[in-house]
Amino acid sequence: MTTAEPGAAPSTRTRLKSIIGGSMGNLVEWFDWYVYAAFTLYFAPHFFPSDDQTAQLLSAAAVFAVGFVMRPVGAWVMGIYSDRHGRKSGLTLSVSLMCVGSLIIALTPGYATIGVLAPTLLVIARLMQGLSVGGEYGASATYLSEMAGKDRRGFFSSFQYVTLISGQLLAILLLLVLQSVMDKPALEEWGWRIPFAVGAVLAVVVFRLRRGLAETESFKNAQASGAPKSGFLALLRHHPKVTALVMLLTAGGTLAFYAYSIYMQKFLVNTSGFTKEAATQINAVTLFVFMLLQPVAGALSDRIGRKPLMIAFGVSGALFTYPIFSALEQTRDMFTAGLLVMAALIIVTGYTSINAVVKAEMFPAHIRALGVALPYALANTIFGGTAEYVALKFKAAGWEQGFYGYVTAMIGISLIVYLQMRDTQRDSLIAED
Repeated sequence: MTTAEPGAAPSTRTRLKSIIGGSMGNLVEWFDWYVYAAFTLYFAPHFFPSDDQTAQLLSAAAVFAVGFVMRPVGAWVMGIYSDRHGRKSGLTLSVSLMCVGSLIIALTPGYATIGVLAPTLLVIARLMQGLSVGGEYGASATYLSEMAGKDRRGFFSSFQYVTLISGQLLAILLLLVLQSVMDKPALEEWGWRIPFAVGAVLAVVVFRLRRGLAETESFKNAQASGAPKSGFLALLRHHPKVTALVMLLTAGGTLAFYAYSIYMQKFLVNTSGFTKEAATQINAVTLFVFMLLQPVAGALSDRIGRKPLMIAFGVSGALFTYPIFSALEQTRDMFTAGLLVMAALIIVTGYTSINAVVKAEMFPAHIRALGVALPYALANTIFGGTAEYVALKFKAAGWEQGFYGYVTAMIGISLIVYLQMRDTQRDSLIAED
């Protein structure tokens, strides 16, 4: 790969190759992460035997949340690593951990065979994957934002969520394929292991791909300038307000994203009464359209700024989350359900399409990967990782509508932050073009 001379802007060819390479790696990382959510309905009985489906889903959701506990650790450790050793080094390390986690899940026998060791190994695997994803977000958000030119930074950085959604979508599409080619008993017995094995193999391919990426000029210039080393204490000492701001602007957006996308599949089955197959189809179609919207919204932010999009999400999310979920409770028609889910995903696009670049534009290069990753991961763990568990707890308590109010309130808190913060598109700390 041809790289630019130190201090010079990378060529268009280098930029595009790096963005494509970084994005493809991000896709595989998130495919591995989301396979767990897509196949929960099938593997939960193997690890958490119970006669109550809600109880099984609660246990599986708890492990999903446990994976998020390691995301701040991964963000901390690999954010510092990426700031000190390079963005591509952090990306390579994160995909290696994801590979091992997926392989463990693919090969672990069920509870009936090895008893409590089965859910224990599942937890260990998710902890490794959480560590990986925690480091992935900061490294990839920073890498894509720094590699994109100033005038197209919103557009190109939006591909982080394009590939994030693509990973989720591919997990769902693989489920649809397996549902169509395998009979239900086989899929429930052993077919659910296939996607975890596929994820492990793809991670090996991405490892090789990421080793050939070009490094960003922002990192090179930060290294050459002798800027202070990245670290947790340095982040809190020199950037406390921005760190808190990232957490607050993330809280409502990440909760809404997980409520509208990850939890939605279970909601359609467990509350609306759709079959697993119908819920998967609705989720796949709406996520595909959602994926296509990301670069459109990202390009729009390059023209009108980041702030208007975030405010639009905050206002719409606060007004329509409760009505959308309430309507989905009552609908039994796939087309109507699809429209309602699509409306929710259009709303959250104002956050997802630009959240990576907004955070990257708020920190100087020498501490950018850590600054983007750690506060995001903390908010993601507290609000995103627990979304399914909180929703199912409300349902088990007989007050499912409480979850709708919770999501609405958190979006409202983030809206207050959006209204008061500066527009990073016009006041960016990414100096390089």
